[in-house]
Amino acid sequence: MNAVSSPPAQALTADDTVQLAVLERSGMIESRHLGAAIVLAPDGSEVRRLGNPNALIYPRSTLKPMQAITVLRSGVTLPDEQLVLASASHTGSQRHQDVAESTLTAYGLSVDDLRCPHDWPADSEARRAADAPTRLAMNCSGKHASFLAACVVNGWPLESYLEHEHPLQARIRTTVVEFTGAELAHEGTDGCGAPVFAMSLVSLATAIQRVATATVESDPHAHALISAIRANAWGLDMPQVAEAMNTLGIIAKRGAEGVLIAAAPDGTTVTLKILDGSIRPLLPVGLSLLAEAGALDSGAVAAVLSSTTEKVLGRGLPVGELRFDLG
Repeated sequence: MNAVSSPPAQALTADDTVQLAVLERSGMIESRHLGAAIVLAPDGSEVRRLGNPNALIYPRSTLKPMQAITVLRSGVTLPDEQLVLASASHTGSQRHQDVAESTLTAYGLSVDDLRCPHDWPADSEARRAADAPTRLAMNCSGKHASFLAACVVNGWPLESYLEHEHPLQARIRTTVVEFTGAELAHEGTDGCGAPVFAMSLVSLATAIQRVATATVESDPHAHALISAIRANAWGLDMPQVAEAMNTLGIIAKRGAEGVLIAAAPDGTTVTLKILDGSIRPLLPVGLSLLAEAGALDSGAVAAVLSSTTEKVLGRGLPVGELRFDLG
């Protein structure tokens, strides 16, 4: 598969989107967020679509659950915290870095084996303590550590583990096709250097619903991943996402350039993409759609959004709000 092929003609465009959220300041709409979304019922049927969720997007880091499942299927054994870090976009806190490094150590590897970019921690305390950007602080380091572990277990080359032709990446493609139920139309390179596969929001929702609702009998590896995430939400994403997961019982993850996956306890699933790549409206839109579908209590959602949504301030005082709004 060509990693630098021409962009697919069916990629998401402005014509495929609708207004999903607005930021209001002092009684006037200051900013509008356009995007597309799909909501699936627990049985996989379509509850609601906004814009064109059949257009192609890059799932970015919301692909990580399928990558982590592939690692497990490749014979790697990971304790819960290491497994969560294998699917995480972490903040680079010292705890995150320690867990990622523990995966490397367990398989006789070191930080020098990582091929993800150097980065500064997003976590404020870790950033203040950092002397320079490192690969371990990069938000995908746990995933890369798990990739390397799979290479050790299977005798695959370490240095080329990110190459599109590598045996691990071939297995990941197979997993993605299995969970999405769709053939891959286009392949690119993610920010961390790993292959990323274009897909529709419908395909992404289908995949995440299958992951989030897996049982020990239906898919023991997917079930193990979700169980680990539920017990260690702190490790998967930013603190706001962890709060939403812990309070509402959902499985949720953000991806770069404005992508969100979220599955309610009953299996109702939403995926969405903000056209301009903003992550700011992701939780307000995603949680509101799950509440409207009856999958989450609206009062509980309102409480979570009150504490996790960016404040609109003037002189330090509230003067507006960011909210889910279809216009």
